[in-house]
Amino acid sequence: MTVREVEHTCSPVDADREDEGQELRIGELARRAGVSVRSLRYYEQQGLLGSERTAGGQRVYAPSAVERVHFIQQLYAAGVPSRVIVDLLPCFATGVATTSMLALMEHERDAIAERLRELTAAHERLDRVIDDVRRAGVVSDDGSRASA
Repeated sequence: MTVREVEHTCSPVDADREDEGQELRIGELARRAGVSVRSLRYYEQQGLLGSERTAGGQRVYAPSAVERVHFIQQLYAAGVPSRVIVDLLPCFATGVATTSMLALMEHERDAIAERLRELTAAHERLDRVIDDVRRAGVVSDDGSRASA
């Protein structure tokens, strides 16, 4: 497959349309995915999520959009910006990638791993501080001695 074929096949908008006929309205997608309608509109604006419009102008989504939104949420929670997510989503939808797409995925995975190491270190340090405070004694908010 050529780069152009991969990019066309993996278009973020087209990737959500694999389950034609069982469309979800925006409120139903929001409920199933556990996000706000406003978030879904933002994802569309950023090119992360595609929708069709009914004759009445309402947005409808393929059922696969639920999983896509969950993945978007995971990437956001991991600190990945939307400009990078939009480049990663085609691979998620199709399992096909160019060498540059693969390199981007590996870079983001490594960055997430580093953030995990930093979070783990902060967690462990906070545990030590809590243990030290408990050993030293806890003082209540009014200044009297409290039990831990």
